Amino acid sequence: MARDVYVTAARGPSRRHFLRGAGRALTGGVVAATLQLVGARRAFAIGDRSLFRFARIALPGLPDPRPNALRRLAWEIVRRTSVSTASDPAEIRLSDPNLFRYPFLVLSGDRRFALPPEADIARLRRHITYGGFLLIDSAEGRAGGGFDESVRRLLAQTLPGELPIRIPDSHVLWKSFYVLRGAPGRIIASPLLEGVERDRRLAVVYTQNDLGGALARDGFGRWEHEVVPGGDDQREEAFRLAINLVMYALCLDYKTEQAHIDYILRTRRLPR
Repeated sequence: MARDVYVTAARGPSRRHFLRGAGRALTGGVVAATLQLVGARRAFAIGDRSLFRFARIALPGLPDPRPNALRRLAWEIVRRTSVSTASDPAEIRLSDPNLFRYPFLVLSGDRRFALPPEADIARLRRHITYGGFLLIDSAEGRAGGGFDESVRRLLAQTLPGELPIRIPDSHVLWKSFYVLRGAPGRIIASPLLEGVERDRRLAVVYTQNDLGGALARDGFGRWEHEVVPGGDDQREEAFRLAINLVMYALCLDYKTEQAHIDYILRTRRLPR
């Protein structure tokens, strides 16, 4: 039943707008990625495009500080949820025509970076405007460093007048899969998550707690980074936060929709 709820709840104008805005040349790829993004039925006939895949934005001079983190997260999503994922994340430039095939983008870094050209910023704006989701993860090890400064400049250019603000404790993000009360990563440099809302949905989420650092595991199965101050419990909370972010991007606010309650109650009353 959970899979059916995800599919029903994800039907909304923001996702339809995303498909229309991506362009005819990319429509097939976007539909495939988005259908899997909302937990649709497995469609092996169309291969890897039926799988949910992370895409990390590649910017000049900004290497991936946690190259194994998204791969590990993809594995955990398969293990803990009904979403099928591609194990290897994509690395994509904003100028790449395939950008709109990836509704879930990740920008991670541990240093200052130069802003992309205006044409690339416009493409990122279009991606977000038509339903895309952007997760920004700082691996600097502290709040307010060079990466943070560059991120805020980028967001100011991409979404003028829509600066990131604290995500309130009452937001559905905190219960999209797990019930959470914090936003830890490898560290707790900031006690809060920030986000940008568009059309009543979180389109951008920003953490300065090095979420990827808590998730990364090497080829021998060993954790790559110590998690402080909370150790294994904090690492588990970081995984739960990451999965909540993915499930929110898939389903938005279905857990706040009263329309599902009657259906659930009627289903529970059906004879077995």
